Amino acid sequence: MPEFSRRRLPLIGHSGGSRDAMTCLYRCGNACDHPAPNESDNPYLGDVVNASMSRRGVMRAGAAGALVLGLSGTAAATAVPATAAPAGPALAGQGKPPAGGKAGAISFKPIPPNTLDSLVVPNGYDSSVVIRWGDPVVPGAPEFELDKQTAKRQSMQFGYNNDFVGVLPFEDDRALLVVNHEYTNENLMFPGFTTLDALSVEQIKVAMAAHGLSVVEIERVGRTGEWRPVEGRRLRYNKRITALETVFKLTGPVAGSAAVKTAADSKGQWVIGTLNNCAGGVTPWGTVLSGEENFNQYFVGGDGVAEADKPRLARYGISTTARYPSDSRKWDRAQERFDLAKHPNEANRFGWIVEVDPFDPEAPPRKHTAMGRFKHEGANVIVAKSGHVVAYMGDDERFDYLYKFVSEKKYRPGDRRHNLTLLESGTLYVAQVTGDSPAAEIDGTGKLPSDGAFDGTGKWIKLVSGNRSFVPGMTAADVLTWTRQAGDAVKATKMDRPEDVQPSLRTGKIYAAMTNNTNRAVGTNPGVDEANPRANNKHGHIFEITEDKGDHTGESFTWTLPIVCGDPAAADTYFGGYDKTAVSPISCPDNVAFDSAGNLWISTDGNALGTNDGLFATPIEGSERGHLRQFLTVPRGAETCGPFITEDDKSVFVAVQHPGEISGASVDKPASTWPDGDYAKPSVVVSWRLDGRPIGS
Repeated sequence: MPEFSRRRLPLIGHSGGSRDAMTCLYRCGNACDHPAPNESDNPYLGDVVNASMSRRGVMRAGAAGALVLGLSGTAAATAVPATAAPAGPALAGQGKPPAGGKAGAISFKPIPPNTLDSLVVPNGYDSSVVIRWGDPVVPGAPEFELDKQTAKRQSMQFGYNNDFVGVLPFEDDRALLVVNHEYTNENLMFPGFTTLDALSVEQIKVAMAAHGLSVVEIERVGRTGEWRPVEGRRLRYNKRITALETVFKLTGPVAGSAAVKTAADSKGQWVIGTLNNCAGGVTPWGTVLSGEENFNQYFVGGDGVAEADKPRLARYGISTTARYPSDSRKWDRAQERFDLAKHPNEANRFGWIVEVDPFDPEAPPRKHTAMGRFKHEGANVIVAKSGHVVAYMGDDERFDYLYKFVSEKKYRPGDRRHNLTLLESGTLYVAQVTGDSPAAEIDGTGKLPSDGAFDGTGKWIKLVSGNRSFVPGMTAADVLTWTRQAGDAVKATKMDRPEDVQPSLRTGKIYAAMTNNTNRAVGTNPGVDEANPRANNKHGHIFEITEDKGDHTGESFTWTLPIVCGDPAAADTYFGGYDKTAVSPISCPDNVAFDSAGNLWISTDGNALGTNDGLFATPIEGSERGHLRQFLTVPRGAETCGPFITEDDKSVFVAVQHPGEISGASVDKPASTWPDGDYAKPSVVVSWRLDGRPIGS
């Protein structure tokens, strides 16, 4: 295999880990090469304190070699009436603790860190590819041919760079697999690729069709934890949602407002496509939430908008000084709407939480403006004691904020039609946190303060409720369209890239992954504080919230950092007080999930310890709290996305995103040949225990 550059970018932003320059270009438009968009002067926490596989490419740890699984496509589909009610929404819980395994029970032997071009799982486990880029999804989809890609073909096939994974059961041993396709890497897609400028319009449309989501019927293999796409039946639900042509409905206070009206949509009600869909969540009523994240990189012409609009665009990372930023995808060559000089409101139609009803293929997906507009990593919900639905969200940017949304209406068990409206209206909050230790004890080294924990209190600051704004000088529609500026105005706390945020249905506590921020306390950037206690934070940490009195609709909470990531041998790491000689090293936490025993599972993105990214599990209660163990690693150049653990704990799904994404690589000269031995293909993988018992316990 040819050698490829492992060149590291300057240690800022996303490149704080080992994320390759190629990933920074395609995934986030080189966000790490630009100043942090948050230039507000609201105080950081320190100021607040001071003031107060045919199994090839799949490997079990200790095995001598790697094995790979062939996968064929799917068959025909029929539409389902809008009133169809799945049996599976209980998978997401209804605000009740799961009736699962014993809390704190994890038994697998952790795998060692590695740099193999394989997916590695513990001894006693197996894995297989469920579906990969280009596999057929909708009826009549052709088999994938690398040299014959077209937008029409890709719109019928599994998209590129899978991220969020949701599994919704609806019959015995059958489920719907719903997957985000975050972004494309044209270097690794098109033979003979030279530059983005040299792409044909048809190739740009292929990339647009490779974005979005896929809905795929899957079935369990026998009584194992393995799953595969359904074949040989008349499929009802399979569907592709793309950036190219899928129509979305806007809901909430921003729908119909001036900010989202365009020449093509004079009423501001409908949007074509979804962009950069990162993480997400599954609702108790059987829908999927998807977060639009780095949408800024798809737009050009920001230099040509009205001067008054430029600060708003810049706050979201859109260049206002060049027509074609160096990292632009130049999609305006295929669809003019991506040129802001001609269509200045088009960018305002992205950056929302999307809700997809996979059980109704005819229903248009919706963008919920009541939940705010920012670089959404995702959204995960819990039903509060009051019956209101509460969604927790992170804005994945250096020095940006944590949010929560509380629905206006209450959840009604069994009333799916009503529950489908819950996210269309409610109250949006942003977090402000305070440490409880003297500022002098938070010195940037990661040393614990004298009370033995990074912890403190916080409050949820109300931004908007229904059509009422609580931010002076901004209407409700303003607050929701330019939510970052609203957070700036109320002096929300600047965090270290808050990504996935997930409530535990067992304890009610909320866990947020702070991936990294190597700009922290560097130069004129904000300094350290108790919630973000390390300067040049290249490994990230986990942020735990406990709502006061267990009330998820309340406005106050306490918090702590149960895990401060990195090498356990380093003094600046912390694992819930557990013996650090017995835990696995972890760097750059990204997505989080729970099994039925309440154990926290963490996937990583950009491991700064020099080894492949992976999936980890740890109890968060009892004497084993902080006993973190590595469950799997993904192949060379890849990121671990998902994860999703089925409610019976028999299967763990992960999305292997951007395998082989290493500078100098191409589809002609791949840096990874996972999973099929020819060239790298982003894929969804499932892992299960060979003896049929629950994963981990």
